Amino acid sequence: RREARVAVAAPTGGGAPKVSAGSGVFAFFRLGVEHILTGVDHLLFVLALVLGGGGIGSLFAVVTAFTVAHSITLALAVLGAVSPPAWIVEPVIALSIVYVAAENVFLKRTASWRWAVGFAFGLVHGFGFAGALLELDLPPAALAGALLSFNLGVEAGQAAVIAAFLPALLWLRGVAWERRAVAALSAV
Repeated sequence: RREARVAVAAPTGGGAPKVSAGSGVFAFFRLGVEHILTGVDHLLFVLALVLGGGGIGSLFAVVTAFTVAHSITLALAVLGAVSPPAWIVEPVIALSIVYVAAENVFLKRTASWRWAVGFAFGLVHGFGFAGALLELDLPPAALAGALLSFNLGVEAGQAAVIAAFLPALLWLRGVAWERRAVAALSAV
């Protein structure tokens, strides 16, 4: 059985309505990308993680650890194995951003253990990602494909954000005032 959803939005300035269609794996992939690009909390966390993360190898380790961790809890939550309440998950996500930013401000170097921080807080962020899928109340037969597609979309969104900021991060690593810049950006 195939299913498609079509959304029609009234234009703001007149003219024909905007139509967008999405179905199957591509709709969930797009939802994952949109969840990252519109999820300020997740964006801030990833950027704070990589801001104090060291060179390319360290950045790769941090992003990989975060990805593995949130993939685990995203799957566990969507499949119904674990379901912590949002009133716990959302404040912990906010605290994870503050914690990582505070590390960037107060500690000189964090790269050696930043991957572990990324993993630990990635577990919590996975529950936050799961909220987007759980709201859809998917039938059990659609869960595996939706979960995989959504997670790949989340990864694509994260990769796009990191790729956009990577040149600036690498440049920042070579300037004399790197430490002050990292602290100032983290404080913001």
